[in-house]
Amino acid sequence: MFMFIDPMYFLFALPGVLFAMWAQWRVKSAFAEGSRIAPASGASGAQAADQILRSAGIDGAQIEPTDGYLTDNYDPREKILRLSPDVYSGRSLSAVGVAAHECGHAIQDSVHYPLLGLRNALVPVASFGSNIAIPLMLIGFLLSYAGMFFGAWLIYGGIALFAVATIFQIVTLPVEFDASRRARIALRENGLVTQVEDETVAKVLHAAALTYVAGALSSILILAYYVFRSGALNRD
Repeated sequence: MFMFIDPMYFLFALPGVLFAMWAQWRVKSAFAEGSRIAPASGASGAQAADQILRSAGIDGAQIEPTDGYLTDNYDPREKILRLSPDVYSGRSLSAVGVAAHECGHAIQDSVHYPLLGLRNALVPVASFGSNIAIPLMLIGFLLSYAGMFFGAWLIYGGIALFAVATIFQIVTLPVEFDASRRARIALRENGLVTQVEDETVAKVLHAAALTYVAGALSSILILAYYVFRSGALNRD
């Protein structure tokens, strides 16, 4: 667990941590602001999602509530939009914006958006990599310090797995931005928000996107730290 007492770890990780904290503050602030404004259409998040899916010709997707705060997601395997309570029942610009964003993922799925397919394909590998990479690297570093040559291979293997998880974070960015773009178009075309209301929706969705940027940045910085500590940059 040397990383937690290594000043270099904090040097690499701190920018990502600070950006993530700011991004979380931004999304909560933007969501709270948008939650105070009801759309002229009077639609709730669930109603907006239903109308957008029907207008897009997506009949197989279900919409259901889920617990938590901003835990909204679209499951491409089960074709289910899960909306948090504030979004599912909320009649605000934040609610319809977030619900429409998840519909954006459903639309991506229906038109076989390539990057969504790539992200879905990376999920099992990225999940495995994120769980095993750090323990594998820590064991590798300990073995290397003990003079065992194969410790370096464990380090490089862990770095490779962590790199896959980082690639997943990077691929997620255009997927999320595209879903937000589709969401805003769908909301306007279906008369769920006005042109003026769209500006507030944009603030909410842009703030939410920052959390994905923060995740990718943090992952890149931590990967850079492990590459630096592995000594790979000092080898010919």
